Amino acid sequence: MVAGPIDADRHPKSQRSKENHMRSNTRVALIATTAITALALAGCSGGAGNGGEGDGGSTSTTVMKLALNQPETHPSFIALEAFGEQLKEDTDGRWDIEVHANSTLGNQDEYLQSVSQGVIDLAIVSAPQLENLNKDFVLFSLPKVFDDIDHQMSVLSDDEIVGDLYGSLAESNNIDVVGGLTQGERSIYLKDTIAETPADLEGKKIRVQESPVFMAMIEALGASPTPLPFGDVYSGLQSGVVDGAENNEISYFSNKHHEVAPYFSFTRHLVGADFLIINSDTLSEMSEEDRAAFDEGWTAAWEQHTELWKTDTEKAIADAEAGGAEFSEVDTEAFTEALEPLLDEFLTEDSQTTLYEAIRGAAE
Repeated sequence: MVAGPIDADRHPKSQRSKENHMRSNTRVALIATTAITALALAGCSGGAGNGGEGDGGSTSTTVMKLALNQPETHPSFIALEAFGEQLKEDTDGRWDIEVHANSTLGNQDEYLQSVSQGVIDLAIVSAPQLENLNKDFVLFSLPKVFDDIDHQMSVLSDDEIVGDLYGSLAESNNIDVVGGLTQGERSIYLKDTIAETPADLEGKKIRVQESPVFMAMIEALGASPTPLPFGDVYSGLQSGVVDGAENNEISYFSNKHHEVAPYFSFTRHLVGADFLIINSDTLSEMSEEDRAAFDEGWTAAWEQHTELWKTDTEKAIADAEAGGAEFSEVDTEAFTEALEPLLDEFLTEDSQTTLYEAIRGAAE
C-alpha cells in the first residue's frame, strides 16, 4: 500500500485558508527535496493546485499536472496533450492538463505515491506498478491474455469488466484508475545477438519492470531478470548493466534503445498496458458537468492513441532499421510453450479467474 496521503495545495479558491497555505508549503518542500526544478517553478507560478485565470480573467483554472515517462514524440504524449486541450475547451477553462514528459517528474515507481499524496494529479503508469496495490492487475501483464490490441482495448474500456477494479484503489490509496492505453505487443531486444529461441537468452541480463510476473516471465525464458527504472535503460544497456530489455517497437525507437541494443526479436510475449491514474480528491472536486467532459475527453484520447499506435509502430520499425537495428521473427511455438505455465502460477484468486474469463469471453 502507498504511504498515507500527505495533503497538497491543488485547487484554487477565492480566499485561501491557513490549511491550504500549509498544504502549499508542504508541496513546495516535497518538490524541492526531489530536485525537480521544473516542478518547483510550476508550484510557485500556477501549476497543479495554483490555478491561473481563464479567458477574460473571470474563470479560475485548475491545472492538473500529468507525469509521463515518454518523450514528446510518443503517441501517449500526443494523445494526452490533445486531451488537455479539449478538456480546457469543454469546461470553459475550468480544468486543464499539463503533460510533463521524459520522466521530468520522476520515475514510474514514484508516480503512485505522488498521485496518492496529491503532489501531482495524474500519471501514466504501467500495469506492474498497479499490481503492488491490487493483485488482480496482474492479468494485464500475463502473456497470452489478450489476442491483439483491439481485443485489449475493448476490455480496458468496458466498465462492466474493469469498472470495479478501476475504483478499487480509491479508499485505500486515494487513487482512481481512469482507463488504459495499449503498450502494443512487447518483444525482446539485445545488444549482441538475435534471440530466435529461449535458449538464446540463457544467462542474459534482461531489464524488467519490478514485478513478480515480469521477473518470472524472463526466468521462464532462461534469462536473468534485472529490475531497472525505465529512464535508466539506455545507460544500463550502454554500460553493460543489462544485456537487453523487453518493450514495444515505439518505445524501443523513441527512447533510442536501438542505438545500444540493435537486435530486436519479435517474441510478442504479451500485449502490454498502461493506465491513467488520478488523485481521487481531484476527481471528486469536478462538477457533474466537468466530469462528463473529462470522461468524454478520455475516450477520445485513448481512441486517438490506439490509432496512432498502429501507424507509429510501422514507422518506428522502419526508422530503427534505418538507424542500424535488425528485426527478426522467432520460434513462436518455443516461446509460447515456455510461458504457458505462468497462467497457472499467477491466477491464484477467484477474482483473478473471474476477470480472466471475462477478458477471454470478450475475444469471442
